[in-house]
Amino acid sequence: MRPTFRTRSWLVPLCLAAVLAVGGCAYTQPAPSGAGAEKLSCDGAGQIEAQVSPEAELAGLDCFFKPYKGVESLHFKVTLKNVSDKPQRYRVNLFLDNGKAVGGLIPRKGKPPVVKPGEEASFTYPVKGMAEPAKEVLLLVKTISQ
Repeated sequence: MRPTFRTRSWLVPLCLAAVLAVGGCAYTQPAPSGAGAEKLSCDGAGQIEAQVSPEAELAGLDCFFKPYKGVESLHFKVTLKNVSDKPQRYRVNLFLDNGKAVGGLIPRKGKPPVVKPGEEASFTYPVKGMAEPAKEVLLLVKTISQ
């Protein structure tokens, strides 16, 4: 049975929308330079640009290799300090030059899940299957509204 004109008329826009949705998710805007952006590096790694919200301070960033789910993988341990006067929860994103990205929330759990003023919290983000250092990394840290 051959598709009719009526069937094909909605199929093309549907396919186009699917392609744009997937392509739109893969696009990331270039990082703005200025306040809150700093250059870092882990031993053996390339350049790491960190953009941290004013309510947080990057207390530590460690890069290391260890197995993750049976595969040698690059890990980033991000430690944040709450420098605001209110409890905060942070969204962390790490974008690598090869197109891989990892991220999550700090703290992950809790009742309520927040970092109290003056305290530190950390989490380790594995990049599965990446057995070599990244040449460029963009670290974004934002606060989440309560």
